[in-house]
Amino acid sequence: MKLGEIQRIAVLGSGTMGPGIAQSYAMGGYEVLLYDISKPALDKARGMLLANLDTYVQEDLLPVEEADGIYRRITFTNKLSKALDGVQFVQETVAENPGVKRSVFEQVDAMVSPETIVVSNASSLNPFELVPESRKANFAAAHWFAPPQILPLVEVAKGEKTSKETMETVLTLLRACGKTPVRLEKYVPGYIINRIQILLNTEVFYLLENGICTPEQLDLAVKASLMPRGMVLGLVQRYDFTGLDISANNIMNGSYVMPETSRHPAALFDHVDKGELGIKTGKGFYDYGGRSREELCAKRDKLLFQVLRATKDLINERI
Repeated sequence: MKLGEIQRIAVLGSGTMGPGIAQSYAMGGYEVLLYDISKPALDKARGMLLANLDTYVQEDLLPVEEADGIYRRITFTNKLSKALDGVQFVQETVAENPGVKRSVFEQVDAMVSPETIVVSNASSLNPFELVPESRKANFAAAHWFAPPQILPLVEVAKGEKTSKETMETVLTLLRACGKTPVRLEKYVPGYIINRIQILLNTEVFYLLENGICTPEQLDLAVKASLMPRGMVLGLVQRYDFTGLDISANNIMNGSYVMPETSRHPAALFDHVDKGELGIKTGKGFYDYGGRSREELCAKRDKLLFQVLRATKDLINERI
């Protein structure tokens, strides 16, 4: 299926990612059907989507009339048959459970045309092992990042049988919706960013558990160094500016030994055991002082907009 044939998009799953992904497709001008089996989950998604659009209006990124138009392009439904009626593109973002995803893929495959493209937001599961054989040519992974309505990146991975046309259509559609898709030639667990984050986790928890720094000081160090430099050089080009010989010598010298990766880091699980789960409970590594989740997300989003305004021209810039 080509881009010009796509008019209606189904987003399946209205949890953490669904509302923002639906908003992104609607902002691209598409009619969107947001599905969840749970009506309370849909009601919550509606409230989150309205709050997200309100933030765009407050930040002067959308006039009120345009935000209203985006909202009107989204239909909320707890009936899968309605969500899939006449769609040409399906974005799956249901629970990270192999049985649930396999069931959804099988139902979708039986209810939409063979040409309909289906993409999965699966994060830790291999979606290519769960989709029916009959859908594999028109199937790809499209892995978004939270908050999906703001962050540009979508990691797009092809399967062994994903057609060239399907990949090109998915990439072009995401660009048309203002996203920055990064193409992976084959699926790997965790894609790009989650694999890097897992490595970072080892060091983060090591530094915290050994009392080397506080969470606040660790975050300050990263924000004052890696993050701004990363906007210009990324991770790979940085080696060219450091000098590959220096990086090679650092590895050969072996003066630094990575800590062992723990499957149960105390720095994390001590908080979990106490019920300190982050903004959803008001406390995690940081204490949020009773502020609501909606308030905290709105503040985060406004700060992200500041960053993106200042750096948007750098994302595709090359030295």
